[in-house]
Amino acid sequence: MCEIFIRANPQSYDSRTRSVRLHGVVTSIRLENLFWEVLAEIGERDGLGVTQLIEKLYDELVAARGEVGNFASFLRVSALRYLALQLHERIPSDLSVPIRSLDARQVLDRLPESWATPGLRPRPH
Repeated sequence: MCEIFIRANPQSYDSRTRSVRLHGVVTSIRLENLFWEVLAEIGERDGLGVTQLIEKLYDELVAARGEVGNFASFLRVSALRYLALQLHERIPSDLSVPIRSLDARQVLDRLPESWATPGLRPRPH
C-alpha cells in the first residue's frame, strides 16, 4: 500500500512560496508544488492564471464568510476538493469544460455533510 504513496516525486511535496498581490497588498503563500499544479489546472480551465484564481477565491471567500482564516489551508482543501469532485464525477475530467460553466447546486448536491458548510448555500448560477 505505502509504495503507491512513497513513489511520489519528491519535488511534488517540496514547498514553494509565492508572493501574490491581493487588492494591492502583497502576501506570501507557501504550498507544496503539487498543490500549485492543481491550482494552475483549476485556473486554466477558466482562462485564469494562478494569481488570478487565488484572488477570485479570496474575494468569494470573504464575500461568503466575511473572513479568510488560514488561507493557505483553504487553498490546499480547494485543490483536494477539486480532485475529489472529479473522482466522484461531479466535475468533468475534461479540462476543456470551464468550472464557471458548471451548476454549483448540481455539483454540490448530496455531498457528505463533512464536505459542506452548514447554512452556506451555493450562489445562483
